[in-house]
Amino acid sequence: MTQTVDVEQIKKAVSSSVPIAIKTFTLPHETEVYMEEVLDIFLKELGQEQLTDRLSYCLKELAVNAKKANTKRVYFKEKGLDISNPSDYAAGMTTFKAETLENIQYFLQKQKEAGLYVKIVFHVKGKTFTMSVHNNAEISKKEQMRVYDRIARSRAFDSMEEALSSVLDDSEGAGLGIVILILMLKKIGLDEDAFDIDAVDGETVARITIPFSNVHVENITELSRQIVDEIDELPQFPDNIVYLQKLINDPTSELSDIARQISTDPALTADLLKLVNSAQFMLPKRVDNIVEAVKLVGLRGIKNLLYSYGTSKILDINQKWLWDHSYKTAFYAYNLAKNFKKKKDILDDVYVGGILHDMGKIIFADVHPELLEKITAFCASKGIGKDFMEALSAGLNHAEIGGMIAEKWNFPASLIEAIRYHHEPTECSAEYADVVYTVYLANSLCNIEDGQLFYEQLSEPVLKSFGITSEAQLKLIDERLSQAFKADLEKM
Repeated sequence: MTQTVDVEQIKKAVSSSVPIAIKTFTLPHETEVYMEEVLDIFLKELGQEQLTDRLSYCLKELAVNAKKANTKRVYFKEKGLDISNPSDYAAGMTTFKAETLENIQYFLQKQKEAGLYVKIVFHVKGKTFTMSVHNNAEISKKEQMRVYDRIARSRAFDSMEEALSSVLDDSEGAGLGIVILILMLKKIGLDEDAFDIDAVDGETVARITIPFSNVHVENITELSRQIVDEIDELPQFPDNIVYLQKLINDPTSELSDIARQISTDPALTADLLKLVNSAQFMLPKRVDNIVEAVKLVGLRGIKNLLYSYGTSKILDINQKWLWDHSYKTAFYAYNLAKNFKKKKDILDDVYVGGILHDMGKIIFADVHPELLEKITAFCASKGIGKDFMEALSAGLNHAEIGGMIAEKWNFPASLIEAIRYHHEPTECSAEYADVVYTVYLANSLCNIEDGQLFYEQLSEPVLKSFGITSEAQLKLIDERLSQAFKADLEKM
């Protein structure tokens, strides 16, 4: 059955740094066609569409090698041979190619029954794009050395014609094809370091890393910086928020002074009472006294509340769905930190990180006409096409833009990192990993509920840090958080 490529899903994957995975047991022709179409759309989004034909060859080569590796495991088992034993390996490889080709459907069925898969993953991270091929027949050190031997041999050739005319042993899955792959990468300006193959958590992972086109990177960087500069020129936090920040930072201030100032702003007062009466504090009875609420939330909690409240005031948000997502992410993050990390000192940070993680998207939710005019004029002066502005409006680079704005407004480092790395958690500094990982997982759970993300696409290091080892376990956690969130909304 032919699969239809979901172009919008791929565009969303690019803008949100979410991996797209294609899993197959037998790699039929229609799957090969589908994965090449997906690759083509990714490259067009990244300004590298001229590389499609060559990278399609590389992708197909790696996928076919992965399928062969799985076939090899099944074949050796069928023959009663130990693939890790040198003499058994040598004996098996003398007949492997001929016998499997004669009866390929039989061995492909055996692979499927054994659960041996090939998984192709496309992932945009930062300013690079990786396409990786995974198979759950882990490469041995000897096989890996054979691949690297082929890579070393490729250095002797200046062209594919030279490689093709040389007599190379292609009895292994990674023979002449790997040499041609490396030469293909050289032809498009990438060196052999762009390719890597290794055993990772029971899988063989062959990966090619491709940078964005220089023009694409320059345009995105320049336009993002211009947007941040213009945002910085909009009115700063309202006077009430600025005065409250001064009160909080003044060691001589009394809690009653802070409470009195908060009470002059009805919307801020409502937000404070909503926060203190939420499930986070698990209070036996409702709190309506502002001074009591300030005591319970604490100065750090009030400071963080001001960041999210002040930002919402500046950015004039009208799109309710975006704020609903942010509040839900914040609720999930707080409870994940409380129940899994068990570190009280990060509770406020993960909550506000959840509120503000999509700040880079929020600025486009209600773009001021003056800002739009300035950005349009800037694009025209630099020869930047409107498609770049549209891509940024759709979310491309939003995490970096949000992080840049947070830096401009002197947010705490933990919040800057939570915003900047909420799609690429493993890129954050070790000091703030707990905060970033928690915000990432909370946001991911919300996206899973909306059907925008799947378990297989989640960061394994993050899942491990929470002790999550299966999709069923994650689903149970999500169900509990969802129920708690609904209960909390009913209280309001």
